[in-house]
Amino acid sequence: MTQKTLRASRAPQVGYGFGRRAVRQAIAAIVCFGSFGAIAASGLVPTQADRFPGGAIAAEAEAEPDPPSDPQGRKEPQEMQELRGVWLTNIDSEVLFSRRALDRGLTRLARLNFNTVYPAVWNWGYTLYPSDVAEETYGVRVDPHPGLRRRDMLAEAVDRGRELDLRVVPWFEFGFQAPSDSRLAERKPEWLTQKADGSQTRMEGDHERVWLNPFMPEVQDFIIALVVELVENYDIDGIQFDDHMGLPAEYGYDPYTIALYRAEHDGNDPPQDHTDSYWVAWRADKITQFMRRLFFAVKAVDNEAVISVSPNPQSFAYSRYLQDWERWERMGLIEELIVQLYRRDLESFESQLQAPELLAARDHIPTAIGVLAGLRNRPADTELMGEQIEAVRANAFNGVAFFFYESLWQWSDDSEAEREAAIGEWFEEDASAPTVYDP
Repeated sequence: MTQKTLRASRAPQVGYGFGRRAVRQAIAAIVCFGSFGAIAASGLVPTQADRFPGGAIAAEAEAEPDPPSDPQGRKEPQEMQELRGVWLTNIDSEVLFSRRALDRGLTRLARLNFNTVYPAVWNWGYTLYPSDVAEETYGVRVDPHPGLRRRDMLAEAVDRGRELDLRVVPWFEFGFQAPSDSRLAERKPEWLTQKADGSQTRMEGDHERVWLNPFMPEVQDFIIALVVELVENYDIDGIQFDDHMGLPAEYGYDPYTIALYRAEHDGNDPPQDHTDSYWVAWRADKITQFMRRLFFAVKAVDNEAVISVSPNPQSFAYSRYLQDWERWERMGLIEELIVQLYRRDLESFESQLQAPELLAARDHIPTAIGVLAGLRNRPADTELMGEQIEAVRANAFNGVAFFFYESLWQWSDDSEAEREAAIGEWFEEDASAPTVYDP
């Protein structure tokens, strides 16, 4: 495993939200005051109570000074800033399974003016990098796939990414989810949550899944330990969580969670209706509290490691997965937002771009849109992808990320050469990714 080193200098970056000083003050405050509420009360972090009734710690972006002018009064051109990302996964894709494939993939993306990659590092109950935490917890150090077990994929991605000036943001894809037959589920059955009928499993396509209990301290500590391990040991630019860093709303009826609810509600049981608004809010708040713990655990190690979140639209994320990412963003717990808008028509795509919480996030932090490049059984139309990119730009969002690498070239009605030519037109100019941190 590579040792973490100081980051090399990068292209100029715009400052949003948190400044480095604010982060350091916040970390110091949580140590000194012991709670998030006490941080706000201390005055060290602006709450923006007037704008966000729930409280917030994201500071206003400071106005950028005018670029320098020459004696004739002409302004120097500024480098274009636009997030151009791609998710790299180990499902229906070979890009992560050998050093050669990874090198070729990253080189190809850099040549086409992409600037960010999101390689999966937690999937199917395994880490895709050598993990002491995983080995100590359930006895498997790295995914046993032949293409991963004798190498450190993430170290290779970081090293090659640095050479190509690509940001590398590991993607914690499975979140609280695990296969029902995984070593983790077998070793830690007490960590699993359940539905009101006592069942634990849920089908995702043809695969049976279980969910770790996000309300249990031991589960939270395990997830945080995995994430902190990444930040400590790799020179990554951040860490990304998606819709699996939540919980399907029908879960939460395990003995631990029922006992916790009873302790806070005079011995009363939670509602049997999993859609009950108070029951949804209570569980969503617990997950928000966990995200706050996770945020500050990362910042205590590296306060410039960007916390990226890629959820579904807010209404779906909250009601179906107990993810209140709108609140997370208002609290300053998200530093890069990529909302998944995998739509088959332009009208519904453009409609989703007008969601108030998405527009509000755009004003505070780099906010981009997830675009579907296709699935094995669901090819995406290249022309529609181009129209969606134009809509993102027309609505002043900060860029796009494609799901996923393999489908950029495969399973399309267009040839691989035609798809690559289209990408070349979309990203004709080089661009750096916007970030909440000053250079």
